[in-house]
Amino acid sequence: MGELTEKIRTELTAAMKARDAERLSTLRMLQSAFKYQQIESGHELSDEEAMTVIRKAVKQRLDSIEQYTKGNRPELADKERREMELLKTWLPPELTDDEIESGIREIIASTGAQSKKDMGKVMKEAAARYKGRVDGKKIQEIVGKLLP
Repeated sequence: MGELTEKIRTELTAAMKARDAERLSTLRMLQSAFKYQQIESGHELSDEEAMTVIRKAVKQRLDSIEQYTKGNRPELADKERREMELLKTWLPPELTDDEIESGIREIIASTGAQSKKDMGKVMKEAAARYKGRVDGKKIQEIVGKLLP
């Protein structure tokens, strides 16, 4: 069992003892997602696989926030936002746009990309370098901005 899943299990127990209902609910959902992924993969989850599950849960929260905001349900959007912030505490810190941009400039220089025709090469390299740390849409947006 990965260190991350064990840490979350400990947090779950602490939330039960503290009777923190909202935190407990979020942690139970996450634990369930871990279990589902573990059954699907047929082995104990590594920390990287656990982070993938957490990222997926964060992305679901973002979609829910957007839908609740459109549906004029601010109280539900706030609940989803709080859950998302809790989930993000177990992910590595996100990179800033400037950090991503400087990394992509290095990739463009190393691959010799000249125009948007070479975007595939740059995207492949950037996706590998920033796997799980930056959203693919963000990478694509920055690459599109940097390549003429």
